[in-house]
Amino acid sequence: MENVRYGIIGLGNQGTNYAIKIFDAGKATDAIVTAMCDINPAKIENIKAKTSNTEAKYFTDYREMLDSGLCDAVLIEVPHYQHPEMVMECLKRGINVICEKPAGVYTKQVREMNAAAEKSDSMFAMMFNQRTNCLYRKMRDIVREGGIGELQRVTWIITDWYRTQHYYDSGSWRATWQGEGGGVLINQCPHQIDLVQWVVGEMPVAVNGFCQYGKWHDIEVEDEVTAYFRYKNGATGVFITTTGEAPGTNRFEISGTGGKLICEGGKLTWYKNGEDSAVWSKTSKEGFKKPPKEVIEVETDGQNPQHAGIINNFTAALLGREPLFVDGREGIAGVELMNAIELSGWNNGETVTLPIDEDRYLRELNEHRAVSRYKEVDDNAVADTAGTFESKVK
Repeated sequence: MENVRYGIIGLGNQGTNYAIKIFDAGKATDAIVTAMCDINPAKIENIKAKTSNTEAKYFTDYREMLDSGLCDAVLIEVPHYQHPEMVMECLKRGINVICEKPAGVYTKQVREMNAAAEKSDSMFAMMFNQRTNCLYRKMRDIVREGGIGELQRVTWIITDWYRTQHYYDSGSWRATWQGEGGGVLINQCPHQIDLVQWVVGEMPVAVNGFCQYGKWHDIEVEDEVTAYFRYKNGATGVFITTTGEAPGTNRFEISGTGGKLICEGGKLTWYKNGEDSAVWSKTSKEGFKKPPKEVIEVETDGQNPQHAGIINNFTAALLGREPLFVDGREGIAGVELMNAIELSGWNNGETVTLPIDEDRYLRELNEHRAVSRYKEVDDNAVADTAGTFESKVK
């Protein structure tokens, strides 16, 4: 094939952004949009008025679009609960698919999706665009190569997700258990929840989550979270996030016996010990002297292609030109970590071990969904979100 033919399911903020800012803008290589779908006719009319694409066909039923023969690949840009269902519908038809974050709301549905992917010959990726950031890629490389020694501590303060009440009132499904499945963890932070295990190279073995629900906004889900992690070697971690703090902070720090990495303000600094601190502690004849260190402003390849990078890699992988960067089956790790934090938060910070009890999580989630309340607002509006969701290290 000369061009990969893409369909877009969901023409809200994100789907519209991809159609206009990536495909229409010529940022997608060897790829065209041939079909778009939304259950809301107003969203279709909105994008028709904005796009320069005069060839795409429009649908209100996504299965009809999948059966049209117009799509080699599909971008799924719909509310979270629908992600696994739509991925599986693509896979069983032999259609390649990129799923927006998160992979799903709970691990049981994601596990079912992954099982379908195992049986399919189609390509499946997650839109983990922040994995393309050169700083996070370099952090991962340094950790994997032993650059910080044995893991001691992981700290990520990511509190620059400030949102107003107007934001939450912009959609009836937003910030509801039934519509979104959670708050800051599942909406704003899936990338960081993914990155914290991808960069470190392992999942925690236990989690304590301290979540506050509607602390800063009139919403039913969490808008402030402090989570405590424990790793298999005894290392600990803290993950702090909120949509109620301004100005916020974004500081990702990984410490080990060989030094530490700090990612903040668009740069990566490596404090590299001249000798492993655990060895130094056992052999030094002085009580207060620290091991010598080197402070390195880490150089990277400077590449940070974000959403266009994921789409272009997917296209190139389909055309046999490069390996797939993000296997969609990896999306379950972040969902499990989110579920563990949420489950602990619902239960006064109790310790939740991983792998989590999936049945218990789904049962308690459904209890929250049963009393969830949708808001009466205009769901026809589409916001220009450009610049609000790109790299969080700028």
